[in-house]
Amino acid sequence: MKSTSTEKTILIAEDEEINYFLLERLISILAPDIKVLHAVNGKEAVEICNKNKIHLVLMDLKMPIMDGYEATLLIKKDYPDLPVVVQTAFCTNEEERKSALAGSDYFLSKPITEKSFNFVIAKFFSNSQ
Repeated sequence: MKSTSTEKTILIAEDEEINYFLLERLISILAPDIKVLHAVNGKEAVEICNKNKIHLVLMDLKMPIMDGYEATLLIKKDYPDLPVVVQTAFCTNEEERKSALAGSDYFLSKPITEKSFNFVIAKFFSNSQ
């Protein structure tokens, strides 16, 4: 990825360390110029969004303290144009429907592959300034 004058930041909201490291590794390979921040629960994700310029949120649904649904609702309320990509191992139509109602922009099922993640990066960063 070519360096740009404006740094992009992805927030990974994920309580499982191994899942976080996988996503961080995919980012470092596919988009090494993107800065990564980490939240271990939904409450922390909302706080990080309020304190930083975030360009994309990767939101796990099943987290302690505040789940991904509630966190997505709160983030989208204050930052309606901030893309939130839900990622979950519980890939059902109901999960996808609830995610959309919460305001998510895209749905990834775990395990996340390089191909599916590359699609997300291209989709949400291809037209960025």
